[in-house]
Amino acid sequence: MTAFRIGEAAQLLGVSADTVRRLIDGGRLTATRDEHGHRVVDGADLAAYVRSGGDHGGVRSSARNRLRGIVTAVTRDTVMAQVELQAGPFRVVSLMSREAADELGLEVGQVAVAVVKSTTVVVEVP
Repeated sequence: MTAFRIGEAAQLLGVSADTVRRLIDGGRLTATRDEHGHRVVDGADLAAYVRSGGDHGGVRSSARNRLRGIVTAVTRDTVMAQVELQAGPFRVVSLMSREAADELGLEVGQVAVAVVKSTTVVVEVP
């Protein structure tokens, strides 16, 4: 059984440790105690919680990969824009029309969500 401590679970969910504690205390996530008395969340239970989520601020979409982060750079030319987003430890770069970037009002320092839908995803294990 893979078990995650509160901080590890928080990092995987992209939330604070306090949020994970509230999820546990509210019965939305199950935790047990390890041999040192620390609360841990079973990996399968954490995965089930994530799968049951589905709420992305009321937006319905077929895309399942959402990375919330901060816009770190926006480079515009006459036709295209390159937008860089830092989502936790991940740097995401998106190319879009300048018109789309302008309509979204994308600026450095703004919170945004990168939504990824791809037919090819490479999964690596450290």
